[in-house]
Amino acid sequence: MRTPESATATHCPYCALQCGMNLRPEPGGASVVVEERADFPVNRGALCGKGRTAPAVLSSRVRLTGPLVRTHATGRLEPATWEEALDAVAEGLARTGRAHGPDAVGVFGGGGLTNEKAYALGKFARVALRTSQIDYNGRFCMSSAAAAHQRAFGLDRGLPFPLEDVPRTGCVVLVGSNLAGTMPPALRYLTELKANGGTLIVVDPRRTRTAEQADLHLAPRPGTDLALALGLLHLVVAEGRTDEEFIAGRTTGWTQARAAAMAHWPELVERITGVPVPRLREAVALFCAPSSAMVLTARGPEQQSKGTDTVGAWINLCLATGRAGRPLSGYGCLTGQGNGQGGREHGQKADQLPGYRKLTDPAARAHVAGVWGVDPDSLPAPGRSAYELLDSLGTEVKALLLMGSNPVVSAPRAAHVEDRIRSLDFLAVADVVLSETAALADVVLPVAQWAEETGTTTNLEGRVLLRRRALTPPPGVRTDLDVLHGLAGRLGIEKGFPTDPEEVFEELRRASAGGPADYSGISYARIEAEQGVFWPCPDDSHAGTPRLFLDRFATDDGRARFAPVSHRDAAEVPDAEYPVWLTTGRVVSQYQSGAQTRRVDELNAAAPGPFVEIHPRLATRIGAVEGAPLAVVSRRGRAVAPARITDTIRADTVFMPFHWPGEGRANTLTNPALDPVSRMPEFKVCAVRVEPA
Repeated sequence: MRTPESATATHCPYCALQCGMNLRPEPGGASVVVEERADFPVNRGALCGKGRTAPAVLSSRVRLTGPLVRTHATGRLEPATWEEALDAVAEGLARTGRAHGPDAVGVFGGGGLTNEKAYALGKFARVALRTSQIDYNGRFCMSSAAAAHQRAFGLDRGLPFPLEDVPRTGCVVLVGSNLAGTMPPALRYLTELKANGGTLIVVDPRRTRTAEQADLHLAPRPGTDLALALGLLHLVVAEGRTDEEFIAGRTTGWTQARAAAMAHWPELVERITGVPVPRLREAVALFCAPSSAMVLTARGPEQQSKGTDTVGAWINLCLATGRAGRPLSGYGCLTGQGNGQGGREHGQKADQLPGYRKLTDPAARAHVAGVWGVDPDSLPAPGRSAYELLDSLGTEVKALLLMGSNPVVSAPRAAHVEDRIRSLDFLAVADVVLSETAALADVVLPVAQWAEETGTTTNLEGRVLLRRRALTPPPGVRTDLDVLHGLAGRLGIEKGFPTDPEEVFEELRRASAGGPADYSGISYARIEAEQGVFWPCPDDSHAGTPRLFLDRFATDDGRARFAPVSHRDAAEVPDAEYPVWLTTGRVVSQYQSGAQTRRVDELNAAAPGPFVEIHPRLATRIGAVEGAPLAVVSRRGRAVAPARITDTIRADTVFMPFHWPGEGRANTLTNPALDPVSRMPEFKVCAVRVEPA
């Protein structure tokens, strides 16, 4: 591979921090080594193990280096030329569309795709395939927070302020996040918060490494975060801690939201959540004592069938105390995937067009259609959300193009999703490795990785960043933009799908202009010169917007909206047959479905496989032994993994990480019950029984 002589400044391919790093070619130029990049303000040189070892997946030993096509003769994936592979994909998609209509063809994207690729994939679905059936795995990540953000503030950006504000606030309430395990370089912001005299409250049913840093740890039963937030707001009202001037001047809907909260008195909330009333009162005192405070949520409260309302209740707490739309205060979502923010802004989501425009808005359709050079009436209506799309495979959707996702491991009710994928008439997968999903495909297209292509991502702060190519992809590997260009041409679309990422970004700028996520003032040159540019940035002279809502919220009247929400149970609660809560999450040395990190020796040594975290009292009751296999059984299936006995989890709850396939696949168990607004599945809460295997 050809490499530049000097180091390339770029960003980590994993989580939404998008930590800055330098890639320096090794002697001979076959690979690169990671060096600290202290000038980038988000991580200031710090990297976790995943970032440090990211180049390991560039090795031809672990990756795909040529197309594969399943042959009729053997039924196996066999090497093929790029022309053969692209011909097979185009014919498979076109044949299905001719036979069953355009909506029988689906597209499934990923939150790790660059902005350019997410944009091009959404355009490809709607212009080249004319299908409404496109969504992406980011639906499984931030969709509930996004929906609540939109409902309350009129705009969704994960953090409405930069991370540098976090250590300067007075109190942070961190709900359902283990930053030490998911975004280790971000833990320094909480350490600095405490060093500056601020306080930290962590809400989590497990006493994680992050919870151990807290001044106060609240450990509610899984699925009861909504009741907890309502109980805290009840106490805020009862103790006279509301900010009446802020409520009157900058919000609407307080009367109804207050009435809903007052129905959740402290003793009731204690019964629901298991959090003692004195702890509730202590949390309110810590949150309200300083002049500024923040609430940050992650997947814990969001991956629930009531995730939108749960986030809405935490936003209500911020609004009622005047902790939003002011410096060093507000609600924020800790976006998970590498481009989870940008991935949901530019058109690979079922109901959206580029610039975070609504597909149902005639003006939005007209604007984007004008950029694309098509009739607005030709753009399809919104399609199915991610799980609903996967559930329809083989029945309604009969062919699928999948890029940058591994739903065989990552989707809820994963055994069912695997069966649906197997039932497809045709499946094409573009990926860097032969994932569990790619192994089921009719055609596998090997695509370039983060260090081998240029493109932008948008981190959890809304900071648009530039990853620069440091290596040339190996022979036999092409970029996703090359793939879409080749497929579009074969489907009769000769123009509109360029392979140069900067050319795609220039079109994205025009398509996003005037939209909620306006990138029109952002360019590659500006990103490099300014260490990233915060959207919205509507023109070249605009400075970007690090802090949102300081003057007005993005609603029609400029006021934030309270959500009148009430607690309701999870879709599934423990009973005599399934008496234990299951919650799932990540470990520090693996990432998402593990398709890439499970191929890195150093990471596997640190986290070699799945486990079941169980409290000693529950372990004694069922006869579990440390390290011995435990079976966890839900209404959807059975998973087996070694027991890890610890008193850092509630006695009525077990925890499993979700990075592994096979018999330890946690998502075999999880419940696909959907939030009615965000269509988020209930990954974080289901009922199980646990027994020695």
